[in-house]
Amino acid sequence: MQTLANWDGGPGPWILFFPLIWAAVVIGVVTLLRRTVWRGRRGPRAADSSPSGNSPLAVLGRRFASGEIDEDEYWRRLSVLDEQFGRKGGA
Repeated sequence: MQTLANWDGGPGPWILFFPLIWAAVVIGVVTLLRRTVWRGRRGPRAADSSPSGNSPLAVLGRRFASGEIDEDEYWRRLSVLDEQFGRKGGA
């Protein structure tokens, strides 16, 4: 009777690398999904170009939307903010 200890022609010690290969494949698939498919469900990251929070442009937009300032005042103040802060890729 042949036992595994004395059996020649078996898979050898390299068979222990199969779990490592499968782990690498699973980690690769999860990483790929996180970077492509699953990101789309959460929406864009920090690359949002619209003003948010308490930035001067956001405050100005809220004041114009609520009717505190008229259109002329909005454009005048917006041009001052553009000169002061500058817009990325502005015209």
